Amino acid sequence: MEPIEIFKALSNESRLQILQWLKEPARHFIPHEGIDMNTTGVCVSQITEKLKMTQSTASQYLTILLRAGLIKTERIGKYTYYKRDEEAIKKIADLFKNEI
Repeated sequence: MEPIEIFKALSNESRLQILQWLKEPARHFIPHEGIDMNTTGVCVSQITEKLKMTQSTASQYLTILLRAGLIKTERIGKYTYYKRDEEAIKKIADLFKNEI
């Protein structure tokens, strides 16, 4: 986990919004049939729609969050689902608490 990559990822309002939405997915998204959003995550198409952006832009934002270690992915069939990496987010909180 590189702090500078985390700070870069969090420096964009839309990427920060994605993390906020993924914290409580049931509050912000309608699940795909048979998918538990808390366990599996939220489909990229749902995030794209909520952002009101192109899929390529949304995918780019998700890739930045993924590289920073803030989210995880799961591929099921033709769909990719994203969820927060709560353990990594806890480590970031500890970083602030202990080192910054």
